[in-house]
Amino acid sequence: MKKSVKILWITVLSLTGIFLLLILLVNFRIIGNMPSMETLENPRAALASEVIAEDGTILGKYYQVDRSSSDYNEISKNVINALVATEDVRFYEHSGIDPYATVAIPFYLAIGKKRGSSTITQQLALNLQYDNTGTGRARNFIERSFQKMQEWLIAVRLERNFTKEEIITLYLNTVPFGDNVYGIENGARTFFSKDAGHLSIEEAATLVGMLKGTNLYNPRRNPVSAMNRRNTVIDLMQKNGFITKPEAAAAASKPIVLRYNKVDHNKGLAPYFREVLRDELKTWCKEHKKADGSEYNLYRDGLKIYTTINPRMQLYAEEAVSHHLKDLQKVFASQANIKSGSVWKNWQSYVDRYMKESDRYKAMKADGASDEDIKKAFNTPTKMKVFAWKSFTEPELNELDTIMTPIDSIKYMRVMLQAGFMALDPESGEIKAWVGGPDFRYFKNDHVAKTRRQVGSTFKPFLYTFAIMNGFSPNQMLPNEPVSFPKYNWTLTRNSEGSVGGNISMAGALAKSLNLVSAYLIKQLGPQAVADFAKNKIGFSAEIPPYPSISLGTPEISLFEMLQAYTMFPARGIITKPIYITRIEDRNGNILQTFAPEKREVISENESYTMVKMMQGVTGPGGTSARLRFRYGIQGEVAGKTGTTNDNTDGWFMGFTPQLLAGAWVGCENNFIHFSSTANGQGANTGLPIWAYFFQKVYADKTLKIDEKATFSIPQSINSEFYETFEPNQEGGAIPVDQGSGTAEEYGAEPAIDVNEYEPQADREARDRERAKQQEANKDKPIKSTMPAPRPVTKPQ
Repeated sequence: MKKSVKILWITVLSLTGIFLLLILLVNFRIIGNMPSMETLENPRAALASEVIAEDGTILGKYYQVDRSSSDYNEISKNVINALVATEDVRFYEHSGIDPYATVAIPFYLAIGKKRGSSTITQQLALNLQYDNTGTGRARNFIERSFQKMQEWLIAVRLERNFTKEEIITLYLNTVPFGDNVYGIENGARTFFSKDAGHLSIEEAATLVGMLKGTNLYNPRRNPVSAMNRRNTVIDLMQKNGFITKPEAAAAASKPIVLRYNKVDHNKGLAPYFREVLRDELKTWCKEHKKADGSEYNLYRDGLKIYTTINPRMQLYAEEAVSHHLKDLQKVFASQANIKSGSVWKNWQSYVDRYMKESDRYKAMKADGASDEDIKKAFNTPTKMKVFAWKSFTEPELNELDTIMTPIDSIKYMRVMLQAGFMALDPESGEIKAWVGGPDFRYFKNDHVAKTRRQVGSTFKPFLYTFAIMNGFSPNQMLPNEPVSFPKYNWTLTRNSEGSVGGNISMAGALAKSLNLVSAYLIKQLGPQAVADFAKNKIGFSAEIPPYPSISLGTPEISLFEMLQAYTMFPARGIITKPIYITRIEDRNGNILQTFAPEKREVISENESYTMVKMMQGVTGPGGTSARLRFRYGIQGEVAGKTGTTNDNTDGWFMGFTPQLLAGAWVGCENNFIHFSSTANGQGANTGLPIWAYFFQKVYADKTLKIDEKATFSIPQSINSEFYETFEPNQEGGAIPVDQGSGTAEEYGAEPAIDVNEYEPQADREARDRERAKQQEANKDKPIKSTMPAPRPVTKPQ
């Protein structure tokens, strides 16, 4: 043998030996990042966690990459055929590596053509390496060589351990489709708003065509290139016998009709709820461990979170909030101090703070801009997009392209009215709808659970409940007279609308929300006893200081907690902690945790029914919520309570039917920005209409089975005749306006002025004349002898 031939053989055999040795070293995971067999048998591609509504639809997702998972029988045959025809026509014949395609590579390279030889199984192997090792595509020839060897070995292993159907399903669940969308199910939902099992030939070809270049062939970004690539895939399907020539011609003649619906945490139903839920789930993931001892990852582990949110009620709630705020904002914006900007006269420090908290300010500071340059920039008109009410049914339209200074944009956004609304089943505690604000894209603060505001007269039902527990009766006559508390250096001289004098039944006082009667009751019961009842029995986590002014609603409580407390009225004395998760499952459908409502009896069934009947008087003629019926047409049995805090800062309405409890709050982020007139700012005009619009839609939707004719059940042990005959007593001459609760700092100290400084002079003079007229009419009215004597207070157990 010639020396040169000998050297050639030695070289070939040596290289072959080295290659085989490397294969063995890679196979036994001595070198490289070869995934273990266990990992390959249980591939764990990152999956988005899904938030699932009551009816099984997806409300939203939490993800790093938006990936979904499907079973083989859930994928259209058109997708399978398109993929095999395009990527690996001999898929069902080879064992992971296509020898024909591999051998052909050098010949294609020799004539200057680039040809891929990777089978579907090899491409899956590469995807699994990325997902399980966190490595990306190799950056140089040596790294790529090792990666290619691993790819071959993994492909062979996959073929040995999985069926062809399982391999192609795994592949379609791991591939990207552009726009940070992974998995065929997600691709189908995002681009065509349908599940993967119902994709047509042309739709399947469009998605499979994107695999060659997710940006280049993205039909949303490059429709012409996407169309050409789609038709190429259709031709290959026909060439390889998966479809007939007429089917190919028909599919290729159709345009690409997108129904693009990308999941966006800023959009879709219940964005405020989903954000609150995200925080809770992060905590849950830290507290719960997987079988291997590691924490669950909300963004990668494909959890399925089943919630109580009813999509139809959620939509009605969001539309109700938008419908009312759209109209109410016009009234608010026309207010003199808002229109002129004088509302900021004494609050420049707030403007400066908001400026420094803005992204624009932080970016300029990071770039080294001086304070003078920043100030100049913030006072220079600039093109920008701001929130503006245009539609209550299409929230994506509520934007305005405009030119204004950044400082003006800060002021503009801060005078936007905010709102919180929540509806739940009072028996089960299941939350059906959650609206935390007007638009999550622009206003991130949740006003259901994350903020606390003074609750005004919506606190009074708890005071009246405690009075009923201590022997007071709905028909009992109470004095509508000034009340003094020497210990607290506080005297309440009149009701919020100016009335004073005479007697009125306890039921009538609640219906009219008379502050003097509430002050009388807390004086009889004792502020400390009432505060203890609220904290220890009802269970408020908010501070309830034992001062007389809590009778007027000075405590700051979240809407969520208020609704929780109100469940005791329609639920026959039982408080039910609201729930919004029913169960959490892992990616394989295994139940990780189920959730049940927490219930506890707070008052008796008779006491709760008594309060229900009294609160029905609030919505009847002469009650502060009478407009619920005569203006909004809400019929049937409804009970509730309005609430308005000092200077019309917060407007509330809490209401319930036998089947559904809901509450609404309206106000601005800053307490000093508020309505000047009580007519516009009271809870009956701000919170109540949201409740009414919501129930109008709920009653009209018969699929929800919320019956307008449902009635509150009467306890067997109660004297039903008494409740059938009593009506709120209308004596006392009070106008049904519910306004004023003092301030959290003063807890009831009489303000120096009792109207807002921005109230028009004509309105103030008219109100003063009305008050003087009422006081003159009531000054000689004697207090009837039916006034109850002070009684000892029974402290709550």
